[in-house]
Amino acid sequence: MADTPAATRAVKEPPPARPPARTPTTGPHPAPAPAAPGAPGAPAVRHPAEGGAPAVPAEDGAGAARGRVLLPVLLGGAFMTVMDSFILNVAAPTIRTSLHTGLTQSELVISGYVLAYGLLLITTGRLGDLHGHRGAFLAGLALFTTASLACGLATSATALIGLRLLQALGAAVLYPQVLALLQTSYTGRRRDRAFAAFGATIGAASVTGQLLGGVLLAADPFGLSWRTAFLVNVPAGALLFTAAAFTLPRTPRRRPARLDLTGVLLLTCALLLLTLPLLHATGPARPAWTWTLPLLSLPALAAFHRHERALHARGGTPLLPPALLRDPAVRRGGATALAFFAGNAGLFFTLTLLLQDGLRYPPLQAALTFTPLACAFVAASLLAPRLKPPYQAHVLAIGYTVNAAGTLLLLAATLLPATAGDRWTLMTALTVIGFGEGLGVSPLFAAVLRDTPARDSAAVSGAMETAAQIGMSLGITVTALVFSRALGGRTGAGAHQDAFAAALAAVTLLALLALALAPRPTPTPTRTGTGPGTGPGPGTGPGPGTGSGTAPRTGRPR
Repeated sequence: MADTPAATRAVKEPPPARPPARTPTTGPHPAPAPAAPGAPGAPAVRHPAEGGAPAVPAEDGAGAARGRVLLPVLLGGAFMTVMDSFILNVAAPTIRTSLHTGLTQSELVISGYVLAYGLLLITTGRLGDLHGHRGAFLAGLALFTTASLACGLATSATALIGLRLLQALGAAVLYPQVLALLQTSYTGRRRDRAFAAFGATIGAASVTGQLLGGVLLAADPFGLSWRTAFLVNVPAGALLFTAAAFTLPRTPRRRPARLDLTGVLLLTCALLLLTLPLLHATGPARPAWTWTLPLLSLPALAAFHRHERALHARGGTPLLPPALLRDPAVRRGGATALAFFAGNAGLFFTLTLLLQDGLRYPPLQAALTFTPLACAFVAASLLAPRLKPPYQAHVLAIGYTVNAAGTLLLLAATLLPATAGDRWTLMTALTVIGFGEGLGVSPLFAAVLRDTPARDSAAVSGAMETAAQIGMSLGITVTALVFSRALGGRTGAGAHQDAFAAALAAVTLLALLALALAPRPTPTPTRTGTGPGTGPGPGTGPGPGTGSGTAPRTGRPR
């Protein structure tokens, strides 16, 4: 019997793409709605806020040109905010001398920025989800650039600390939108490559910040000293703002929804109780409440969770949807980010103490020591999406294994008298560590965000970055305590080597913890069932019939 049209289509058409795992609203075939994006005859490019597929840059004419500029613009925003977290590391002593301030105030210039930044990320991420990522990106960039100019003109330590908090607000508004726009503007392999470029950018920014800070202090253009570390952001921010205004896709507003202010208050209190003691943990006279406030954060977090569940049950828009908090990938991803970045920050901090205080490296030479780590990080980040499928599925486990191996190598080299303090041995171990870190940063964010609904992408990316920031603060505090206890008031290179080895043991434990917590891909079981059947043979009848078959099921990391 002759093939029916339905059978002919079954032969010629490829099988439909697998919909995402979480919700049908994020798939390539949104639910039908009158005149809704994704309906028959509607434009192919849809914005995620409308419940359709992620918006992909157009591939023709001016749209293609904007698509080519979009990635550099997004990465430029991420680069500026990350670089600013590191550029003042080498400028802090100069700021202390110039503004005639004490050690505590000069440290607040750096730690206050990190603390405020981490506290605000989830809230600002949700603001982008509710009111549009484009507007939030531009507003954050404008505030960050303006605050940088004001910081460069500050005449007192108190003013500088306050302006740094304003700068942190701008960075916190901007940064989650970068990850959200990467997730919603690209699909498939293009998205993997975009996240790889993001990881490479973060690695380059961390070292570039320290190098640029040292170069600017050494050159001292126009006699501006440390002020150039802030003023360099002004022309870069203005140029980036102009490019972003013409490049970022315009995002239709979602249905009216109010920000969960009660959730913001509860979460901010919980995070403040958890992280504020970290600012005082290494002081000479730690207050008694230093170790009690983190315990008080637990009931605050429990109250936040109960409020979010109740708000969701009433049909409201919670700050962090309870379904996402129950998602194993999000939970394991956040725990991994906390452990991994704690070890990373602890290594940077204590190694800088060893190089500058113990081995008497000048600031620029100490910054240059991290260059092999940065180069390996960038190379591994770009390599990650190009790995073959058998390795691609386990890229996080590979990365964290290499990172832990490099940390153990550095610990062994520090303990052995023949290699302790040897620059080439140190740089070799840092290269191995950097390669492992490069395989573990952007794939981690990509794994967590891969199936995140577009309407929640900035909130989830903000939560991940908050975990990373808390991890960094915690890692610096723990390793600084271990380092200072092991040093015990001694001086000299040998004493600092011993203290660094003790701190490095803590870093090694954190690296192994990140390896144990890393999300892993689920098995790909074969699913058998009945449903509309397609096949290469002739078909009979007026339409699709029922049949049985098998299809691979691809799971997300757990």
